[in-house]
Amino acid sequence: MKIRDILALAPVVPVLTIERLEDAVPLARALVAGGLPVLEITLRTEAALAAVSAIRAAVPEAVVGVGTLTRPADFAAADRVGARFGVSPGLTPELASAARGARFPLLPGVMTPTELIAGRAAGFEVFKLFPAQQAGGVEMLKALAGPFPDARFCPTGGISRSTAPDYLALANVLCVGGSWVAPRERVQARDWAAIEALARDAAALRPARTSA
Repeated sequence: MKIRDILALAPVVPVLTIERLEDAVPLARALVAGGLPVLEITLRTEAALAAVSAIRAAVPEAVVGVGTLTRPADFAAADRVGARFGVSPGLTPELASAARGARFPLLPGVMTPTELIAGRAAGFEVFKLFPAQQAGGVEMLKALAGPFPDARFCPTGGISRSTAPDYLALANVLCVGGSWVAPRERVQARDWAAIEALARDAAALRPARTSA
């Protein structure tokens, strides 16, 4: 699947930092049951890669990607555990080269028009605006729509349930990334029912997608 097709599956991509491997599968099941099948597992814990493998094996309906790809070696590690997509907080020539050799599509992070131009020159059309809030949020995306009418975004960073609809109302936003659907305290408590309810609420949000 292309990254645009993956991001079209749900309005919100949960950004997950999994600290305990035993939480991975029940967490994924709760999010998928709530209507959010696309999951980003960040490479911020020792359990991250094993969590991807576990979810791939136990929750086949989940589309699991690996986030926080910051080195070429991260692409190889993500590939070994069966990542369906990758996400990076930024983009360098080395990361772009690694992405071309990967078996999964990359959602590269950008924050400025210059970075967006470089990403487009590297062959990308869909980007993660990151960190979205600090980068200017909704107003930044509105400003980018003029000179870059064909670029599409999954803004991530500082987005909450209350601000997500503002982002999704923009024509150049395919979906948003957020951690509010799996708050740390609910994961720590293994309150999967509460997480499923948060996912169901998020899945009901509607992006203003265009065919461009």
